[in-house]
Amino acid sequence: MNRFSGLLSAAALAAGLALAPAMAQQPQLPPMPKDVKQSTPAAIGYAKEILTMKNVSVMYAGAVPGIIEKTKTGLLQQYLNYQKDLNEVALVIAKNLAGSEKEIGEGMAQIYASEFTEQELKDLVTFYKSPLGKKLLTSEPKAINDSLRYMQEWAQQFGVIVNAQFKAEMKKRGKDI
Repeated sequence: MNRFSGLLSAAALAAGLALAPAMAQQPQLPPMPKDVKQSTPAAIGYAKEILTMKNVSVMYAGAVPGIIEKTKTGLLQQYLNYQKDLNEVALVIAKNLAGSEKEIGEGMAQIYASEFTEQELKDLVTFYKSPLGKKLLTSEPKAINDSLRYMQEWAQQFGVIVNAQFKAEMKKRGKDI
């Protein structure tokens, strides 16, 4: 080993040691909330089955690409001259972190399982497999969306009524608004 390669080895070691604290301090995903109690593997399995039947993965399916895009957009605002590099890096990161959204599903199952007993979860699975349970799974999303739309329309119309009453009450006070 010559002197030059020895210097390179020492430099590599120094660089590695310098990076070690930064790597050790990588941000970690949040832990489960403290009020989430441990559940049995069977309870978590039932919870996963229920969440699958309810198709909740739709809620978080785009989480990883969305967060990567949001982060890239924020960085582009600060480093516009790095646009090409940041676009390329975003693809690398997306590839490296693909599938990470499954962690959300795992966490949701743990949380869901902590809210019900194992038997209750088993009973829910049985219910959701029944004709009424299947109908609930298919009809409830539409009923919720229609209800939300109705609430928004109601709120808009009610706002018109409230506005008219404000005007009427202010007119009684001799003030036109």
